[in-house]
Amino acid sequence: MDPLLAFGHVLVSIGLVAAILLQARGAGLGSTFGGDSSVYRSRRGVEKRLFQFTILLAILFVIFSLAAYLLSLDRAG
Repeated sequence: MDPLLAFGHVLVSIGLVAAILLQARGAGLGSTFGGDSSVYRSRRGVEKRLFQFTILLAILFVIFSLAAYLLSLDRAG
């Protein structure tokens, strides 16, 4: 695999994991002990941007994965 592609893939995957872990759910364990989790809440501000950034990173991760796969097929054949 191309070293630049591998480096980009690692960076995107680390960013994706971090973005997923940064997203806080309001319900969490609170709903387990009687908290109300049926309230609809829309994302606003930073939370909305983090959600959009997570989607972008997921798309980039898929693109990097497909590129690595296609390049490995090209070199094998």
